Amino acid sequence: MKDRAKSGGRRAAAAGVSAAALVLGLAIAPVQAAPATANPAVSATAASTGQLFGDYLAGRHAQHTRNFSAAARWYEKALAADPRAPELIKHTFLMEISDGSFERAAALAKSELMRDPHDALAQLTIVIERLKAGDSAGALKAAEALPTDGLHRFVGPFALAWTRAAAGDIAGADTALQGLDKFNGFEPLKVFQLGLLYDYTGKPDLARQYFDKALAASQQLNWRLVEVIANFDRRHGRADQAAKLFQRFSSQSSTGDLALALAAARPAGVPQPIVATPADGLAEAMFDLASVLDQSETIDLALVYDRFALDLRPQFPLAQLLLGDILTADGKPEQALSVLTGVKPDSPYYWSAQLRAAVDLDALGRSNEAIAQLRSMASKNSKLIGAEIELGDILRNQKRFSEAASAYDEAIRREKAAGLPQRWILFYDRGVALERSGQWPRAEADLQHALKLKPDQPTVLNYLGYSWVDRGRNLKHGLQMIEKAVELRPDDGYIVDSLGWAHYRLGQYKDAVRYLEKATELVPEDPTINDHLGDAYWQTGRLVEARYQWRRALQFGPQKDEIKPIEAKLQHGLSISAQPPGGG
Repeated sequence: MKDRAKSGGRRAAAAGVSAAALVLGLAIAPVQAAPATANPAVSATAASTGQLFGDYLAGRHAQHTRNFSAAARWYEKALAADPRAPELIKHTFLMEISDGSFERAAALAKSELMRDPHDALAQLTIVIERLKAGDSAGALKAAEALPTDGLHRFVGPFALAWTRAAAGDIAGADTALQGLDKFNGFEPLKVFQLGLLYDYTGKPDLARQYFDKALAASQQLNWRLVEVIANFDRRHGRADQAAKLFQRFSSQSSTGDLALALAAARPAGVPQPIVATPADGLAEAMFDLASVLDQSETIDLALVYDRFALDLRPQFPLAQLLLGDILTADGKPEQALSVLTGVKPDSPYYWSAQLRAAVDLDALGRSNEAIAQLRSMASKNSKLIGAEIELGDILRNQKRFSEAASAYDEAIRREKAAGLPQRWILFYDRGVALERSGQWPRAEADLQHALKLKPDQPTVLNYLGYSWVDRGRNLKHGLQMIEKAVELRPDDGYIVDSLGWAHYRLGQYKDAVRYLEKATELVPEDPTINDHLGDAYWQTGRLVEARYQWRRALQFGPQKDEIKPIEAKLQHGLSISAQPPGGG
């Protein structure tokens, strides 16, 4: 493909112990079986227990489906019925944190620590609550109780540093951050935080030293590093250095949009410091940790730490963008959209927030709104590129390929006008849109140019190689390109499907079956891959298996224009093709 309830519960009931008590460890009295003339009070107790268990199960289901807001509400209902149930306290607290409901979480934190004195999130909640309240001594005491090992071991040095800074112990804050040396890969984060610390405490020479180290330690500039250091330079009479940093960032940035937006949003006069309070400093640290952990394996930790950052500083645009990205990746575009609309128009990150909001609108089925928003953004900002790219992507997904190609045309024109380096992905995207809109000569040129910019890029190798084979051109070279793509990405079912279908198009049906069977193992429920395998089975005489695959293809929701052809094959089969010389 080119682009593409148990028996143990019965024994427990017989023993007079409720299922809720077994599962939750709740403090619920055993309920005796009621006789025919049941005591109303006993019946009410049984009903209450059943309601409690039902609320808990609803919360567990919501938590399992990652609907943390709903999970928190269900657990709250269950907890109201049994406020001392340890498991309910644990689950409710965690869901309140994940949902960003810190007022409710703070009310549960002490109860959770009584249940588990080593709960780092509960301890961190108290640190933040005390720091926001101006209780530096209470915040420091809570930070000192944070665990030094386990999943949240990275949090301690940051919390200690900023609570010590709040208490006036700057040397102690420095020592706390030096504790990050025991963790591999934390040097850039450590020196950046030290720069923030000494900037906050009015020691610009030390801050400058650490910011320089942070720049030297960063293989590629990131948004926050650029914004913070440029802010520092402008406050200390080095506006020319800030301008050079923005220029450097622009040359490294994927579109240059953010660097231009950051530079354009500079207020007149001397800017305010980024970190004005210890709470701001800890918010920076929590955001930095969330950014590092923003990966599929640690996405829940990233979510929680970013929520803490926003609790410390509600107007923190970068943390809002990160939260929006996490929620979008988690399949919650509506929640992401709500977060992104909180980024204010005067923020340099407003442009990025609007781009992301358009993606979420599209995911919510509001594609026309997304397209209108992006077109408006592109017309109002003639030098920025991102809106045209997102517009092209959405139009392409809507199968409006000619319009998508036009959007990519404009993005490439703006990229050239801005003097930005060409990127393979833009030429690949435009090549796909051109090919799908019947403009093959231009598409072929774009795909070849994308490969020139990024040799051996598997997605481009696959698309161009398949396009050649499908058109009966450059057959040997096209097949070699797809084989190279499979070699580079052997577990990509769609690329493996391309190789199988290329063999099919060449009449090499046995080879086609081999690769298409592998593709269906990698992507079992894709209608096109199952359809392809059915065709290959038919050509090798495996007629029953062919019809089975075509039925599967129909079950997995093919495109509307693919349904009738598959149904026709189920009814009439295929003509048996003669294999060309060298066929499999």
